[in-house]
Amino acid sequence: MNELNTSVLVIDDEEMVRDNIEDILDPRSISQEQYGINSAVNILFDTPATLLAPRTRNIPVFTVDKASTGMEGIQKVRQAVEAGRPYAVIFLDMRMPGINGLETAIEIRKYDLKAEIVFITAYSDCSIEEIVEQAGQNVGYHCKPYASEEIIQIATKAVTDYNKLRNLEKLIESIASIGLNHNQLNSLLKNILDQLACSLETDMALLGKLHDGFVYEKVLSIGAIEEKINLEELIARVKTMPIEKDEVIQIDELVLARMDNYSVFALLKKHEKLKTEKMYLLKLFVQNAAQAIRNAELNEKLIQKEKLSAVGQVLAMVMHDLRSPIKNIQLITGLMREDGDISEMVDLIDQSAEQASRISDDFLDFIKETKITKVSVNVNKIVTEAIKQAEAREGIEQITIIKNVPDTLVVPGDESKLRGTIINLVNNAIDVLHDRKITNGEITITARIEGKEVMLYITDNGPGIPPEISETLFEPFVTKYKTNGTGLGLSIVKQFITGHGGKIAVYNNNGATFTISLPL
Repeated sequence: MNELNTSVLVIDDEEMVRDNIEDILDPRSISQEQYGINSAVNILFDTPATLLAPRTRNIPVFTVDKASTGMEGIQKVRQAVEAGRPYAVIFLDMRMPGINGLETAIEIRKYDLKAEIVFITAYSDCSIEEIVEQAGQNVGYHCKPYASEEIIQIATKAVTDYNKLRNLEKLIESIASIGLNHNQLNSLLKNILDQLACSLETDMALLGKLHDGFVYEKVLSIGAIEEKINLEELIARVKTMPIEKDEVIQIDELVLARMDNYSVFALLKKHEKLKTEKMYLLKLFVQNAAQAIRNAELNEKLIQKEKLSAVGQVLAMVMHDLRSPIKNIQLITGLMREDGDISEMVDLIDQSAEQASRISDDFLDFIKETKITKVSVNVNKIVTEAIKQAEAREGIEQITIIKNVPDTLVVPGDESKLRGTIINLVNNAIDVLHDRKITNGEITITARIEGKEVMLYITDNGPGIPPEISETLFEPFVTKYKTNGTGLGLSIVKQFITGHGGKIAVYNNNGATFTISLPL
């Protein structure tokens, strides 16, 4: 907690009112003459002093500024904000010469959206609804005449609310600059969301992320909000609404704040319009939470890249040394043919050596991030070759591979890398179906043109992608339930597809389905 901001501005055209509120909030300002009046009241009415309420240690020490007109008050607010010492509370009369209290409040909001404004007036030409609509939600209203205890109570509550929100605001703003991993960040975000929900007077809120405009993933939540509302129905409803990405809207008791793909849903206890100040904090939380999550993701990717770089340097040397003996195999098979050995085994050795050589070259390309060179590639051909290569895998006897690929389907790309991608995905599916002992295992490979893209779908009827690795599946060293997995295969696949200007994704639907899109 920083030092409390207890700065108060009183804007009223009546000097007596201005001085009286100052005397109530800041007894240090009382003159000797006023003390004399106070004593006279005690003697005349035989009662304890009524001009001043007794001070307790729970009452803040206020500092009070005064303005006699709306224009003077606006000027003081502007100067205070520019000096970095804004007012926490502004007491404002409604009827004043020149511009009235509502017009003054509207102008004040151009310089300060955060100050608590309290209208103190005997009468008004505006309804409460008009005041709230034009001056914002963070306003209060109190009628004259007033008791000193009432002014102290109003000012104390307003200052307390203001400073709680300012401290929460600073905490929220600091999120984006803190370097944390995902677990630490989620713990921090949940703590702050709890405090924010408390400020919103709710115990139910949810922070989530919208993937590709249609899949909603929960990041964290408090309370039983998922039991109270149908998220799918709500997201569908929100998508049809003209909401900007950094806007906050309220639909009955539900509040939504959105930033990029991140959003916060909060379910209020009351069907009241949320204060502007709290709308702002909700928006601020989403903005900083989104940035903090992105920072954590970038930080973890950087660590992964550093690990991959270190491992890659060693592997690159190993692969470089392997290239010569692999390529020598093809020289040996050539010599065997010259000696008259034309058996099928020689052809198989030749094919395996060629495949091993391509894998070695592709891996070195991955390490060096070599640019893709494109030629016309027949998709049916490389799928057929991938299936043929898969026929040597253990467990293939219990698995059926179905191919739905047009004979003439052509895409620009690197044939070796696209073939390697399909081989990798098919081999992964075979391994999972075999290792998990799936009966009647089935892999379907489908390719077709959709718009300006070639779409390739590789589907299996296995257990699907484990939820705990679904978000990091294409990152290096991520593997699960594979007996011989290195965790590098899918990261290589993603780099190859991205290098082609395409995209790769995966979802579960009675098994795993990998989707690859390649531009025509």
